[in-house]
Amino acid sequence: MQPNNKPNPPSNVGQNTLEIQKIEATVDSAYYFRKKPVYSFVKRFFDIFLSGMFLLVFCWLYLILAILVKATSKGPVFYRHKRIGKNGKPFSMYKFRTMKDDKRPIEEQLTPEQLKQFYTEFKVDNDPRITKFGKFLRKTSLDELPQIFNVFIGNMSIVGPRPIIDIETDKYGLTRNVLLSVRPGITSYWACHGRSNVDYTERINMELYYIKHRSLWFDIKIIFRTFIKVFKNEGAK
Repeated sequence: MQPNNKPNPPSNVGQNTLEIQKIEATVDSAYYFRKKPVYSFVKRFFDIFLSGMFLLVFCWLYLILAILVKATSKGPVFYRHKRIGKNGKPFSMYKFRTMKDDKRPIEEQLTPEQLKQFYTEFKVDNDPRITKFGKFLRKTSLDELPQIFNVFIGNMSIVGPRPIIDIETDKYGLTRNVLLSVRPGITSYWACHGRSNVDYTERINMELYYIKHRSLWFDIKIIFRTFIKVFKNEGAK
């Protein structure tokens, strides 16, 4: 039977439940791994062109934000974190630092309830480690601007599954290789359909769904929807 290529949103799950998505990605994995040479070439061309232009035109914004990060809290300007990229290759993802420069173990910085959420969802609501200016950067998504450099050098793409740490890939089970078959992105289908308002299992569903239906038109729609979400301050925390 021919797979359904129409990218209907999996939010509110319906027939696109996480269980079904995972089964499809396991049983029909060849469809997820299919090569798209024209799409891949055009996408990489625009990744290089757009990221290069952005870095050139908005270098002044990077300078201003770097000065504000340094002036409002102690610590480095940039935060570098190891993520897993295409084909399982690790890389350093860059962000403007939004957290306090606290060297204590995480167990000493968070409450037991916060630790439970962190180890389950890899995030913390009302995280006490975030600086005041860091909250502004996260709310506006400006903390992610340094990832444009990751796009330019090829670690990431403008659109793709969000880059995750190695331990998170275990949650994908047998579909781990499906997730790692494409470059991670600055924005994603998950990011523009709920982001922090979506639980982790539904996020997995959305990331697999994007890989199955990825196309230039789908990427363009995700980019425009992301701009709308950021402008309305929806989903970011």
